[in-house]
Order: sequence, then structure tokens, then C-alpha cells
Amino acid sequence: MNIRKIWRKKLFLLSFTIFFISYLIIKPYINFINQNLKISLIKTLLERNNLKTYKNQVNILILGIGGTNHEGPNLSDSITVVNYNFNKNELSSITLPRDIWSETLENKINAAYALGELKLPNKGGLLLAKAEIGAVVGLPIHYVIVIDFNIFKNLIDFLGGIDVKVENSFIDKKFPITGKENDLCSNNNDFSCRYETIVFNKGINHMNGETALKFVRSRNAEGKEGTDFARIKRQQKVLEALKVKIINLIKTFNLKKYQQFYSLIDRNVKRDITNQQLAIILKNIVFKKNFQQKQIVLEEDFFINPPLTSNKYYGLWVLIPPEENYSKIHQFIKEKLN
Repeated sequence: MNIRKIWRKKLFLLSFTIFFISYLIIKPYINFINQNLKISLIKTLLERNNLKTYKNQVNILILGIGGTNHEGPNLSDSITVVNYNFNKNELSSITLPRDIWSETLENKINAAYALGELKLPNKGGLLLAKAEIGAVVGLPIHYVIVIDFNIFKNLIDFLGGIDVKVENSFIDKKFPITGKENDLCSNNNDFSCRYETIVFNKGINHMNGETALKFVRSRNAEGKEGTDFARIKRQQKVLEALKVKIINLIKTFNLKKYQQFYSLIDRNVKRDITNQQLAIILKNIVFKKNFQQKQIVLEEDFFINPPLTSNKYYGLWVLIPPEENYSKIHQFIKEKLN
């Protein structure tokens, strides 16, 4: 046997060994993708798998609800529409005030999911929320993801907390204590036992799940942080910080952590979009060049606040467009997306 043949044999054995070791390392991850996530890598690479789109865009509504142990457990405390444009490889998030009035519902839009669930449990909430939020933003809503805020809290704790930049210091002396919504407080007329005081200081704050939840849900802060629009900005900050922690988790290549993370989400998130469909969107983001992200914010100028004495709104604090239709909002969002 000449030297060339010997080296060919050694090279083959080395290549085979490297391939075999690589396979053993990668195989558990492939099994996790196929068996746990129910994702076909071939389908992800080669087809859209019936992913709903409009003008090569997909719109996903993300609702954050209070969940059990909260007053109005199915009311949407946060409402965000995520638009992904396949052609531009651009992800845009549109966050809406929860107090926008709906003529159809004769209620605020944050009641859409709750009212739908009352009429048709496990399906009606998704359908009604799609219709109502779609009417506000002027976009067809293809999918809905509903996240219980209790799970949101657990998710942040699982990731070791998040770092959030607080723009303005604020105090909220009437933050509701879970479980005490109907406490009579020994007949104390101000019902002070139902509330706690929370304080946030300007600057970078490391928050666990419970603290982050209070930060995004505070509604009675003193000054400008007490508005619905300030809450929206705080929600966006927390979601951005959460996204950073999730990306860092993905980079660890820790299969056990992946499994625990997915189990936490899968058990407690209601949705009508599959992992396969999400994988198709993610594939496009990863493999297509020049991925862009942006946030679209509806400022206070788009709304007016009618008097609480108005019988039309049943004494509720609501937001309505000045023209009593959403045409300017539709045009604004269309221009931002295009």
C-alpha cells in the first residue's frame, strides 16, 4: 500500500469520525425540533406550509391578559400587533391603548377577547379579538397569541430577570393587590387595604418577574406615567429587554434550558399559529439579508377623551378618534409600514 492510499484512508476515517461525533452532538437538538416542537426542517426550508399572508405580509396579534386571581381575568392588559413583511424582511410592532372604544362591542377593545370567550369558549375570544383589533389598525389579523401575565412573570424569572431602563421615576400608591379586589377592609371607606405603593427610580433597574409585571401594569402613577400611553412605552421596554434575554438563551445551545423554556410557554400560551408556521417566519428572518425592526406608536394626538358623564360610554374612561372613525390611524400605520 503506497503512502497516498494510506493518507486517503486516514483522511476518510478522520472525516467519518468528525461526522459521527457531530451527528451525536446535533441529534438531540434535531429530535427536540422534530418531536417537541413538531417542526419539519424540510417543510421549513421549502414551503410556506399554508401560512396565511396578505400582500406577502403576516399580522400576529399578541394579547397579555391578567389571568386567574385577577379581576377581569380575560381582559387584555396589553395589545400589540406584530407585522412581518417577507419582501422587506422587516418586523414592525404596533402597540394599542387598551381603552379605545369599540362601537361594535359597546365596550373598550380590551374586552374583545373576554366577550368572545363568554360566547364561545376556547375559540370565540381569538375570533372576536382578530375582528376588533383588525378594524382599529386597518390590517387583516391572521393569528393570535394570548399570554397570561402570570406566565409572563414566570418566564422572566426563568431567564434570570431583565434589565430595564426606567425613563421617569414614579410612585403608584394604588397598585391593586392580587386576591384583595373585593376585600371590605374592615368597612374602611377608602378600601386602602386593597392597594400597595410601588416605586420605580429613573435609570437601569434589574427586575424579576413580579417587579416587571408591576412596572408594565401600573395605572395610577402620579404625573405623566399614569397615562395609558406611558404604560404602552413601559410595555415596549420590557418586551425589548425580554427579547434580549431570549436571544441570549438561544445562543447558549443548552438543550435542557430549551426544553424547559418551551415547556413553560407551551403549557400556558393560547394561540392559533403553529410552531411550523412560526419557523417559516424565523427562517426568512435568519436567511434573508438586512433584517430590520421598528416600533409604531399611536400617540395621544390620535384620540380624544370624552367626558365621563357621557351616557354613550356608560361612564367609562375611553379613547375615541376625533372623527369617530379609524381612517387617520389606518393611513398612519399604512405609511409607517410602507
